[in-house]
Amino acid sequence: MEPWQQQLAASLTRPEQLAERFGIDPAPLQAVVDRYPMRITPHTLSLIERPGDPIWRQAAPDPDELLPDQLYADPLNEAAFSPVPAVVHRYPDRALLLVSGTCAGYCRFCTRKSRVGRPELCFSAQQVAEGIAYIAGRPEIRDVILTGGDPLLLDDDRLATWLAQLRAIEHLEILRIGTRVPVTLPDRITPQLCAVLSRHHPLYINMHFNHPQELTPASAAACARLADAGIPLGNQTVLLRGVNDDPQVMARLCRGLLSLRVRPYYLHQMDMACGTTHFRVPVAQGLDIVEALRGRVSGLGIPCYMIDPPGGEGKVVLTRDCLAAEAGKVLVRNAQGGLISLPDH
Repeated sequence: MEPWQQQLAASLTRPEQLAERFGIDPAPLQAVVDRYPMRITPHTLSLIERPGDPIWRQAAPDPDELLPDQLYADPLNEAAFSPVPAVVHRYPDRALLLVSGTCAGYCRFCTRKSRVGRPELCFSAQQVAEGIAYIAGRPEIRDVILTGGDPLLLDDDRLATWLAQLRAIEHLEILRIGTRVPVTLPDRITPQLCAVLSRHHPLYINMHFNHPQELTPASAAACARLADAGIPLGNQTVLLRGVNDDPQVMARLCRGLLSLRVRPYYLHQMDMACGTTHFRVPVAQGLDIVEALRGRVSGLGIPCYMIDPPGGEGKVVLTRDCLAAEAGKVLVRNAQGGLISLPDH
């Protein structure tokens, strides 16, 4: 077993393990874990200073996840855009290939939190092969994003095989990987993994740092190995109440990312996934945060503030023009130019 696999095996998966470490009552958390799995790597655990801090909020189960809400189990309506089980084909020229059903850490705000770590998101090798065949038969697809779960939890050989099969498709121009392991399991970014990835350029990696406390020396070393392998690195931050809903925190995060050769790419207004209401931040506050970055952070470090409306309409840039006259609403245009009214939270 490789060191990163040993780290993964040592992860906390039960509330009583948190209780032993932080002196809390595990009972209220058990019902949450029964519905939404928990995994906290030793690396992430080392960053938690106290219950309720920004790292805890992202990683530890919270009874608020079980409060009734009007949000969605499948907020982006991915099921309607899945022609075969392991593919989501929402945009004409792009497709998601879901190659892993598990993550090193289960984010409490995940858009797929109702499925990740469960059989519904764990596709077989045969289903992934069918997904690759679907992509090969659609010449309009130029860009494939490997996602899941986390693709970098695959072993090197499996990842190398699937990347090679995708790279052999003539009409594919770009490969991308979405991953959080540089944040939660930086030991996974080994020289051997980087050698595998570097054989498949142009290949891009988007990561998921949400707070400057996550920019540790171990994560910095992981990013350096990827960048030195010639892989352009981007970051997609989710705007989260009690984590990064503060201009100073966001400025520190964006500046820190640039120092690691990671470009802040998107700031996401959180997807409307069930069990995440306690994380939601008003769009007006998000716009204030982005505006406060100007003059404090290089233009390279200012992310694009985006929302992915429910129903699979496609990403929309959020601006002051999106704020509706009626309090508590946001108006955005879908890909067809139609207006959609969304809650401003």
